[in-house]
Amino acid sequence: MTGFSDSAQAMSLVAFSAVATVTLLLCVMTGPDGDDLDEFYTGYSSLSALRNGLAIAGDYISAATVLGTGGVIALCGYDGIVLALSTVLSLMLLMFLLAEPLRNAGRFTMGDALARRMPGRGVRVAACLVTLAALLPLMLVQLAGAGQLLAFILGFSGDSLKTGFIIGLGILMISYAAIGGMKGTALIQILKIVMLLGSGAVVAVLVMNRFDWNPAALFDTAARQSGVGPDFLQSGLEFAGGPYPRVDMITSQLAVVIGGACLPHVTMRMYTASSARQVRRSMSWAVSAVAVFVLVITVVGVGATAMIGRTVIAEADPQGNTAYLLGSRAVFGPDVSTGETFLFTTVTTALFLTLLASVAGMILACANSLAHDVFAARTPSMPPQREILLARVSALAVGLPTIFLATLIQHRSLQPLVILSFCVGASALAPALVYTLFWRRYTRTGLLCTLIGGTLTVLALMPGTNLVSGSPVSAFPEADFNWLPFTTTGLVSIPAGFLFGWLGTVVSGRHKAEEQRKQYEAVEGWILAGAVRRG
Repeated sequence: MTGFSDSAQAMSLVAFSAVATVTLLLCVMTGPDGDDLDEFYTGYSSLSALRNGLAIAGDYISAATVLGTGGVIALCGYDGIVLALSTVLSLMLLMFLLAEPLRNAGRFTMGDALARRMPGRGVRVAACLVTLAALLPLMLVQLAGAGQLLAFILGFSGDSLKTGFIIGLGILMISYAAIGGMKGTALIQILKIVMLLGSGAVVAVLVMNRFDWNPAALFDTAARQSGVGPDFLQSGLEFAGGPYPRVDMITSQLAVVIGGACLPHVTMRMYTASSARQVRRSMSWAVSAVAVFVLVITVVGVGATAMIGRTVIAEADPQGNTAYLLGSRAVFGPDVSTGETFLFTTVTTALFLTLLASVAGMILACANSLAHDVFAARTPSMPPQREILLARVSALAVGLPTIFLATLIQHRSLQPLVILSFCVGASALAPALVYTLFWRRYTRTGLLCTLIGGTLTVLALMPGTNLVSGSPVSAFPEADFNWLPFTTTGLVSIPAGFLFGWLGTVVSGRHKAEEQRKQYEAVEGWILAGAVRRG
């Protein structure tokens, strides 16, 4: 049931090659051809609300989300569905709380939004370092997982071939970011989300049709096939091995909801909206697309367990990362027609494109921050043409070490890296953005304490979690230095990030806080109401 036919593998290989060629050509055709910063960083804000919303959804739904969340749904049932719903809540948090103020305060990068009130190179450098800390782990997960996934689909098992896939895909992703800029990568994200939702919706319809459109029958069968009975449909299965499963589950959801809304490759799409009204409409489309995706992945993930069983899924991959593919394959039964082979190829191609687009967007966010917040901020009179060149070189400088590290960690559990990214977003970026956009007395010292303190807290606590050591599915199963009995650092690091910001502001003194209050009141209309958009 888990084996893919030779025709499906051959068709997938042809489709992958065609997609890589066409998307690279699209990047060349739509990428910036001048020396205008607005064209490279925002594509002149020329995308319609629908297209910008689809691009936001594309950036938000990474390959780690598709494969990882689908796996948790297939293996853990209820807990996985709650995790999927948390992704929608995260985007809604961004939509209702941060999207408009971010669009008004920022210009090109996270550093622009934070430096609106507190100009200075130190703030921009800190913002760039936290951007790299938040996105580098996610990029490693996508690239390392790409080699495993393609080898699984195409039937290869050699490590050298997996490493070759990682290197080839990494070079392709660097090219997308460097050549296409914001507009080129947006086009890839739109194509990806349309293919992902379209192919997934068809598979979900086939799954429901197989169970006579009866959701109760689908879930009951999945519970029987899970090997854990009714526990599959109850809270706590994913965190059952820990001493505090309920607390662990709540803090994990908080890290996803708060952290996912603040990751820089998602927030950078806010700056491409031409007006506050358009950013609201864009976010409405993005939330709608992600909600449809959650429905699709829930049906396919639960359907995979119902059709082939939890044991088979866990044997193929202990983390369940192949559950989405196995569910898509299993719905056709043992005899697959040409049309069904074509549909399965569309599913695998959509996943392939998701891998490409996800890392390209993250590399672009990191490269833009390096070029604009570190290099250009050092030389205010830098010509636009040179800054764009620096952004393209930065894409190479970020991408090459990422490829190298991905080849080294490809055989380890990658789940800690996903959690690390979300925890940095929730513990450093979220407090910094909330305080900067809404707290009048917030000072530069408070901001630096939030960014640096929140990030260092996550990095210090993460090695002690049970995802890193102490269990057979951890990154280092042979070791046991698990002193923090939780899956994430959120229980400690999220309050710590907010506390660092408050303490830094208090330490700055009443005089500095009063100065910041006056400066904030001067820009409050721009930030909260979009009264004026300054360049």
